Amino acid sequence: MQKNKKLEERLRDKVRLVIKVNYFTSIFSLIFSAVCYFILEITEVIPYIFLGFGLLNLANTFLYYYHKSLTLTYNIVSIMTLAGASVITLYSGGINSPFIFILALIVVAGYVTTKAYGTLYLNLNLLIIILIYSQSIADFSFVTNVVPEQSENLFALLSVLFSVYLLGGVFGKNLLHAHHNLYKTKSELEDKIHEKETLIKEVHHRVKNNLQTVSSLLSLQSRNIADKEVKSLLKSSQNRVISMAMVHEMLYMRDDLSKIEYKSYVQELAEYLVRSIKGTSSNITLDIDIPDIKLNIDTAIPLGLLINEAVTNALKYGIIDESKGEIHIKLRNGENNEFLLNIGDNGAGFAETVTHKNTKSLGLKLIHNLARQLQGSIIRDLTKKGTHYIVKFKEIREQIPSVA
Repeated sequence: MQKNKKLEERLRDKVRLVIKVNYFTSIFSLIFSAVCYFILEITEVIPYIFLGFGLLNLANTFLYYYHKSLTLTYNIVSIMTLAGASVITLYSGGINSPFIFILALIVVAGYVTTKAYGTLYLNLNLLIIILIYSQSIADFSFVTNVVPEQSENLFALLSVLFSVYLLGGVFGKNLLHAHHNLYKTKSELEDKIHEKETLIKEVHHRVKNNLQTVSSLLSLQSRNIADKEVKSLLKSSQNRVISMAMVHEMLYMRDDLSKIEYKSYVQELAEYLVRSIKGTSSNITLDIDIPDIKLNIDTAIPLGLLINEAVTNALKYGIIDESKGEIHIKLRNGENNEFLLNIGDNGAGFAETVTHKNTKSLGLKLIHNLARQLQGSIIRDLTKKGTHYIVKFKEIREQIPSVA
């Protein structure tokens, strides 16, 4: 709706400009015709060209209100102006005629309308000017200057005054008006963009706060539970919530509201999980190899949850107690707009026969479900010590379905 309104406003501006120029040039031509004939004593060709142009252009303008085709009206007046100005220039001194400036105004009028018209009339006028110059050579000359010598200065004055007024008083004012509207529209768009960015940041901020509230509730709930297994489940759920909250926190803290720098996110998430599960002083070494990759929120969250589950399983079941251990996370751009994630540890690992289909482990099931949600594939690399996964996925372009 807003776009259609803008287009209608631009069309109305062009209609006003064409109609205004048509009326002005028609009236001027009729007056100039009389001045040429009765005052400047030009009795050949030129006054009749002005008279014919003025009458025909008035008829062309009145016909617009009947057919409502601005393109037709503009093309007719452009052709008449080009032909009339060329003839008047030829019969008023050729290349030395002051009326030759009208040809330049035709080019300006073309560019005010569209770039295509501007380019067309530029090339046509360059050709016409060359032809006008060529006929001034004695051997090729076929027209004579019909402006009497005593009237040349006044004819030149009127021609220049007309050109300057049309350029400044009509086209100049229109261009200034268009520039003002463009600046106003640009300012309005910048204000709206800033407003939307502020709202989006506020949304991410509130989502992060709400997720942290959920995390705090899970933490409070776990304090009143003696069963270690249930307590561990609540802690895992809390870490999943935190992994999502981190994404929203990074989005509202940075200028780019659509994507996050994934290396810093994974670094922060992995360090948090190590502190949460192993404590502040641990023997865990994190090897994170991620280049400058940015992912949108629809990809960042499920991938973050997948990394969360893999790292959590490594810290809980792979690297036992206070043992030394290494966790490797490597993300690369693959072929066909795919990403390749290698994630693993050098811990104890688990049997080859255990899969997400026959296990009761929620973490293992989530890892495979999240890989599928990322429209990707996941395989376990059995050639290395510990547990290692190779995940291929693509960046999600639209809203993703639930994991459940």
